[in-house]
Amino acid sequence: MQLGFVSAILPDLSLEEILQFAAETGYDCVEVMCWPLGKAERRYAGVTHIDVTDFSDADADRIRQLCKETGVSISALGYYPNALSPDEDEAATSAEHIGRVIRAAGVLGINRATTFVGRDWTRSVDDNWPRFLSTWKPLIELADEQGVRVGIENCPMLFTADEWPGGKNLAISPAIWRRMFEAIPSLAFGLNYDPSHLIWMHMDEVSPLREFADRLVHVHAKDVRIDHERLNDVGILAHPNEYHTPKLPGLGDVDWGGFFSVLTDVGYDGPVCVEVEDRAYEGSLEARKASLRQSATFLRNFIPRHGA
Repeated sequence: MQLGFVSAILPDLSLEEILQFAAETGYDCVEVMCWPLGKAERRYAGVTHIDVTDFSDADADRIRQLCKETGVSISALGYYPNALSPDEDEAATSAEHIGRVIRAAGVLGINRATTFVGRDWTRSVDDNWPRFLSTWKPLIELADEQGVRVGIENCPMLFTADEWPGGKNLAISPAIWRRMFEAIPSLAFGLNYDPSHLIWMHMDEVSPLREFADRLVHVHAKDVRIDHERLNDVGILAHPNEYHTPKLPGLGDVDWGGFFSVLTDVGYDGPVCVEVEDRAYEGSLEARKASLRQSATFLRNFIPRHGA
């Protein structure tokens, strides 16, 4: 396995600066954000460390040279919009840019792209299904053509009132993953597995690794703490931000020993990237860098350094 981090937490740094920091901090790789240029309203969105809009062979050569110089690879190209939004323009624009990310990953030879499936949060899973098929079958056909695997993060995108009641991402549970992979059986379609989301949904974060081992494209290392006193007050039907808090790995409720034990058992040998969403570390660039240093120190208990 390779230890990395998600570049969204360092929006003020260039790609070169991020790769240099990763090398200095002992990371093997970085999941690089590829949002379209422009401002986004959501936290951690709208970060562009690689612009894939008009991605060329020269762009790829420059990035490969940066990776060679720093000794840090790119684990995946990431972009997390809502390609099934009820706003048809938003949905079309999102799907089009996902296609650009897939193509750029192919040109770079990274062969991994990470994203969300999306969802119309006002409608049921069944009512979303026809749009899921019409949007994602062509995208996975493109991924197959490009030799790229697409890892769908299992984040429900259901945290606040504007995402209520269904959340903005369909791919939240083993039951839905199973249905998705039956509908689109290509192994180019898989998971960017984040155990923290299963925790706050009161699910086992480890056991699905066995059933979906062949669908593990990429893994996020993020922790979460459930505030049980608050949960007892508001209940599970409250907006989830009312009773849970994202934390750095090791500071929440994920069983990291059990998680990595099974991850190695099933033969996963890809990237595991720290995703920092811990507000306690967001006050400054130095605090965000410190969060990545701390996360690397913790996770190196489970992922040995290459050559070590």
